[in-house]
Amino acid sequence: MPNIIPPFQNLPISIDGRMTDQFRSWTQSITRMDLIVGTGSPEGVVSAAIGREYMDDAGTAGSIKYIKRDSAIAGDPKDGWILI
Repeated sequence: MPNIIPPFQNLPISIDGRMTDQFRSWTQSITRMDLIVGTGSPEGVVSAAIGREYMDDAGTAGSIKYIKRDSAIAGDPKDGWILI
């Protein structure tokens, strides 16, 4: 999982009620690290960046949480998940 680097403290987060580009970029990077929740295995179904985590909300003991280890297998970005 990537390190969470906070935005620069001396920069505003909004100007005239609109998010600054720097703060918008930071919030989007945080959102991309959010846990993905779904039903069933993500392998072959869910595209994600390396390091993303997925929780199977219908999983049984031993098959609940996955992590995206490989960016793509045979060019398919939906593959590369491993059970953790």
